[in-house]
Amino acid sequence: MPLRPVPRLIELAGPGGLGAFNVITLEHAEAIAAAAEATERPAILQISENTVKYHGGLKPLGRACLAIAEDSTADLAVHLDHATDTALIREAVELGLGSVMYDGAALEYGENVAATAEITRWCHAREVFVEAELGEVGGKDGAHAPGVRTDPDEAAAFAAATDVDALAVAVGSVHAMQTRAAQLDEELITRLAAALDIPLVLHGSSGVPDEGLRAAVRHGMVKINYGTRLNIALTEAVRIALAAAPGASDPRKYLGPGRFGIQRDVEHHLRVIAARTLRAVPN
Repeated sequence: MPLRPVPRLIELAGPGGLGAFNVITLEHAEAIAAAAEATERPAILQISENTVKYHGGLKPLGRACLAIAEDSTADLAVHLDHATDTALIREAVELGLGSVMYDGAALEYGENVAATAEITRWCHAREVFVEAELGEVGGKDGAHAPGVRTDPDEAAAFAAATDVDALAVAVGSVHAMQTRAAQLDEELITRLAAALDIPLVLHGSSGVPDEGLRAAVRHGMVKINYGTRLNIALTEAVRIALAAAPGASDPRKYLGPGRFGIQRDVEHHLRVIAARTLRAVPN
């Protein structure tokens, strides 16, 4: 199926949330596509700047993700996540990615506005969807402190000044959490959704319990990002496979179960955010 632009995926996901999942290995990308096909839900394959550094470049994994998305029967898009390097953003667009995130959250507000607006103008001239970030979605201490939450008025001004298509906001979630104990500020999500006419993005969703994710979508979150949960699922499945066959040396014998572990996790989360309700979703 041809790649769908992100706005079309958001439309297809409605009234639920749109799941966006970080890709580190080929197994991640294959599992995400398989899960989207199994649940008949749209999804985004995301490649982060850190993953690009890990692989030593964007092209090999980027081209693989584009090929997997194009060959899938599911509605998929490929997105560059958390990019601070503008050269990498340009490379991603030239490679064919139709969606990028410029992360200027570490900059002073004025610098973030100027840099984001410049990138957005360049991307929009090439019909590329742009996500930006305001606030801090970082480690536990910073992201849980009230002072780093995204202010709705500032967010509205930022969106107007930069013309971005989506905004990642800090509402209590944290990157790389191993447990699912994060408590989101639902009242703040509601205020942000009322203040903005562009999709809100939740980063650090792996640390949020299912009920919190359903509530976040119900209160106005649109794009829901996952990363750590997929890695936990992969690692647990690989450990089980190697424990059962400690002499195994063929990586297909343990990466195959690892890929299926990711698929099951992605299927679960796609179902969790499939509707703006609090209905129970089986594991």
